Amino acid sequence: MAVTPSTSLLSFLQRLQKTAFEAFGGTDFDPKTYVDVPLRFALSVTQDAFQKLPRNANGTVAAEDLKRFLEAYFGGAGDDLVHLTPHDFVREPEGFLPKVKHPQVRAWALQVHWLWKNLTRKVSDAVHAHPDLHTLLPLPGSVVIPGSRFREVYYWDSYWVIRGLIASKMHDTATAIVTNLISLIEQYGFVLNGARAYYTNRSQPPLLSAMIYEIYRTTGDVELLKRSLPALLKEYEFWNSDIHKVTILDAQGCTHTLNRYNAMWDKPRPESSIKDQVFASNFSSVSEKQQFYRDLASAAESGWDFSTRWMRNPPNFTTLATTSVIPVDLNAFVLGMELNIAFFAKVVGDNGTAERFLENADLRKKAMDSVFWNANMKQWLDYWLENTCEEVHVWKNGRQNKNVFASNFVPLWMKPFYSDTSLVASVVESLKTSDLVRAAGVATSLTDSGQQWDFPNGWAPLQHMLVEGLLKSGSQEARSLAEEIAIRWVTTNYIVYKKTGLMHEKLDVEHCGEFGGGGEYVPQTGFGWSNGVVLAFLEEFGWPEDRNIEC
Repeated sequence: MAVTPSTSLLSFLQRLQKTAFEAFGGTDFDPKTYVDVPLRFALSVTQDAFQKLPRNANGTVAAEDLKRFLEAYFGGAGDDLVHLTPHDFVREPEGFLPKVKHPQVRAWALQVHWLWKNLTRKVSDAVHAHPDLHTLLPLPGSVVIPGSRFREVYYWDSYWVIRGLIASKMHDTATAIVTNLISLIEQYGFVLNGARAYYTNRSQPPLLSAMIYEIYRTTGDVELLKRSLPALLKEYEFWNSDIHKVTILDAQGCTHTLNRYNAMWDKPRPESSIKDQVFASNFSSVSEKQQFYRDLASAAESGWDFSTRWMRNPPNFTTLATTSVIPVDLNAFVLGMELNIAFFAKVVGDNGTAERFLENADLRKKAMDSVFWNANMKQWLDYWLENTCEEVHVWKNGRQNKNVFASNFVPLWMKPFYSDTSLVASVVESLKTSDLVRAAGVATSLTDSGQQWDFPNGWAPLQHMLVEGLLKSGSQEARSLAEEIAIRWVTTNYIVYKKTGLMHEKLDVEHCGEFGGGGEYVPQTGFGWSNGVVLAFLEEFGWPEDRNIEC
């Protein structure tokens, strides 16, 4: 199977990461920092100086010596991105959130809007001049980063960043993000997880066509569609290549093709190398370790890193088997991509492509009905493969994952599902009784595993996909559930912001006004997609003057 080669720079930085961990250690040690630092001098010069560092009998470097070496030979992590005030940023855009009448909520929404200024960057000239000294990839346009340790542009985050930028009337900044992601497809054949050399081994949930659709819907920019279509067709090929494609024979004897996450990597992730190796030490054989590393990187490709959703025996982390799961949400995203490509092709006059992709979407909808839909639970369930080596997998009812995850409801975000009135009524009832809808939003799962994509965490993208799917259905009952979820989510974000002065990456939906935790790094702030979803919800639902905002 395909494996992306490592670079000399990355191999060296992983050695630096290990040395730093031995020297500094500690619970707040972030391995990503040491693969993000830019070199001041050529790699050979830096490696030479590293070799000459005095070492203790056990081979470790004293903290003071390493500190001096880092200061002399490296810039700071993130120094190769330069702050940029976007030219389309204004302090209070014309027509900004007209339905928000509550003065305190409006003032806060403006503060969230102003965060775009803090989170916009451009790649420094140094990266363009000497790309060999940086793991940051040179990009043509400005970027909006999530924030904190996520100091580069990310793929799926960008969709909700763009939704927020559209609410902030920052269409040029939104289009620049899309231009960058297209440039990655032109160079690598797919959109990378993020714009770093160590992310070239995997993608992330494929939402580029959805970003382009939202910008086009707002601006009517046909040139953007013409420019994007070749790149989207290339991305579609990537997601339908052999490593991602799975064939299922259903109970009626029909054959279906669906997709899974499958990173092109069988080594520790460079940005988390030391942690990955600790978990892999539970395996004795090289092939078991390699499979575990592939499943780790594939969970990162899913965006849900990490969750019991990918574990054979939850919550045992070493039973991670992401490549054995056919995920509901990924296939909903690819269905969305098929429908968007068909729509764009029609707009630009390519009727042949439009028809082909409508057929593909129709086939995928049938496959999702057959493989994922569970009529008893009234949810779409991930499907576990028995053996990833088989050419054709025979569908078995017992292979559906009957645990409840927010992703079980993501297909509702797509038109073929939200336009089915009786289906919507069933799914709304199922969501209401699922136990996922909590005091402060929708929980990611019902399992408290200590992983961040599990209970009690709620994530902005999950709230948004569910709320928007419910809304688009046109059902009154679905709309009132959508508004209820949005009000709870906006409220908890507001209270957390008032307490901490920050927007957070994830929130604790069990307790209104508390931010989330768990996972392999400390809670992050900023925060791209959280800001985008709050602004999108306030644009959709507003906030009347007489509605209190309190837990």
